[in-house]
Amino acid sequence: MSYLENIGKNAKKAFKDLKAMKHSKIIKVLENYNKSLLDNKQKIMKENYKDVKNSKRKNLVDRLILNEKRIESIRYSINEIKKFKNPIGQILKTWKRPNKLNIKKISTPIGVIGVIYESRPNVTADVAALCLKSGNCSILRGGSEAINSNKLLANLFREVLQKNKMNKNCVQFIDNKNRKIVDDLLSKMNRYIDVIVPRGGKGLVAKVQKLSNIHVIGHLEGLCHIFVDKSANLNMAKKIIINAKMRRTSICGAAETLLIEEKALNTHAKGIINSLINSGCEVRVDNKINKLFKNKLKLAKEKDWKTEYLNAIISIKTVKNVNAAVEHVLKYGTMHTDSIITNNFKNAQIFLNGVNSSIAMHNVSTQFADGGEFGFGGEIGISTNKLPPRGPVGINQLTSYKYIVSGKGIVRP
Repeated sequence: MSYLENIGKNAKKAFKDLKAMKHSKIIKVLENYNKSLLDNKQKIMKENYKDVKNSKRKNLVDRLILNEKRIESIRYSINEIKKFKNPIGQILKTWKRPNKLNIKKISTPIGVIGVIYESRPNVTADVAALCLKSGNCSILRGGSEAINSNKLLANLFREVLQKNKMNKNCVQFIDNKNRKIVDDLLSKMNRYIDVIVPRGGKGLVAKVQKLSNIHVIGHLEGLCHIFVDKSANLNMAKKIIINAKMRRTSICGAAETLLIEEKALNTHAKGIINSLINSGCEVRVDNKINKLFKNKLKLAKEKDWKTEYLNAIISIKTVKNVNAAVEHVLKYGTMHTDSIITNNFKNAQIFLNGVNSSIAMHNVSTQFADGGEFGFGGEIGISTNKLPPRGPVGINQLTSYKYIVSGKGIVRP
């Protein structure tokens, strides 16, 4: 039996065992895991330091770091996940047909969820907790750059499962760094894995979508836009844009392109762009904006409108009006998160209804594109698929459903 096949069979067995468990047992596991993270905080940071020290992609080091604050953030997320109502067995809809057929739509777990991700070790803890809470088993394959952090976080979860007399294979971590493992996971494991979720850069997600013969929930990249029209409050616009770009530049909800209405150039552009520059952000602008700055700024090229920088860089373009802003987003966007800053209700509605983003915002920073901020407790990722689930994929989005049909000897004529 191959390495992966053994993991797959273990997962299927664990899922069968999990379905027989009371939900109170799952809550107990999450409580114990939260305490384990606290008890092993120093050990986690020690293993994480090895990953940070070995990192070759310096612009993504921020995603790797697990300090005390971020470990507390993971613990907070686990605690929020624990509080959620059991999503399984919920009656979503019920109706009765004229022939007295009774139909119920009831939520069910998906089964075994495979997650392939890069850099961010907090994903290990979040995903394991989200999957377990929603009645699913998880097979985790983190990036080699976070191997030490990921292994420890996964092993701590498995230890807690075992201590609570649950099948520890409800959570499994693939610690084999051979890249062929990912190819085999995608192409040879459809008997064991029900859904694949990729979390990472464009290259990873594109590869998963190309090779997988398992259903994929994922997004290629977060090329997020903000559009500012002439009615926008300047101070509010500056505050939102600085937060959207600079709070954390390496996350998929960071703004990458700023669109400014032509009629707002003289009133808004200088104030916003100077604020960005003063905050340490490199700006790449079009000719109209550059003229306002006596041609001293860096000109944007066509490729800039297509780039997810994941760094302190933003491209800025002049657009004629809200309709032109929508056209730009439709052309260059990635259906992730796009925001309009305006006090004009009509413009807001044109933008919100016009873009095909999974998350469309009005006077809000794009950095709120996060399952935790949506009240989901956490997220397994942000889906930009047209088919559901879309947006942050939390506990309730990690379920399927079945129809229960009952009657008294009803036969079809």
